Amino acid sequence: MSNLASSLPAWSLPSGGVVLWLGLVFGLASWLHQRQPGRPELPRKVVHLGTGNVILLAWWGQIPAWVGILAAIVAGTAALVSYWLPILPSINSVGRPSYGTFFYAVSIGVLIAWFWPLGLPQYAALGILVMTWGDGLAALVGQRWGQHRYTLAGVTKSWEGSLTMALVGGGLGGLILWSSGVPQPLSCALLIGVTAAVLEVVSWLGLDNLTVPLGTAGLAYLLGGTGYAGG
Repeated sequence: MSNLASSLPAWSLPSGGVVLWLGLVFGLASWLHQRQPGRPELPRKVVHLGTGNVILLAWWGQIPAWVGILAAIVAGTAALVSYWLPILPSINSVGRPSYGTFFYAVSIGVLIAWFWPLGLPQYAALGILVMTWGDGLAALVGQRWGQHRYTLAGVTKSWEGSLTMALVGGGLGGLILWSSGVPQPLSCALLIGVTAAVLEVVSWLGLDNLTVPLGTAGLAYLLGGTGYAGG
């Protein structure tokens, strides 16, 4: 057994951890979907928050790019099929047209394909985590405490939710850039937070699951790579 373990590649263990974690997340979402059918957003948010964090396991476990891209393709294909066949009812029963799950998988695949070969996985993690936690908490705050509504291009949001998106997105972005040694991460964090809040408004059919990760990751890369924030 020890010989078999030593012959496995180093990334096999974190990959197994990703599979286990995703199994737990989807298992919990399915359980919530069955126990609380009147709250379709709850299991969807569990999946949204749970799956986004696998980017950290992929980053810290140094999982190869091809593994992450393949996983994203499989997840995206499953999401597309689920819109016509009820294979993922726990995440698609949201009561409105949305391809957010598919766009989410596409974002993960694109960001891994973009930043893994550059040796800069932190930017991929930044984009996904800004969407994962920023959007998730913004929706929670907006639904529970959002009193000041606004409508832009047919999409209604709350100022409380948008502020949460800006604060969480900027905070996460600044933290990751600071840990990566980017100069003046606070300046970058402010720009990332505002950008995340603006892009999150453009959420027709779940499109924000694509625009927010790609937009914030690209902006962070531009700022960190050019040294803009450091003057």
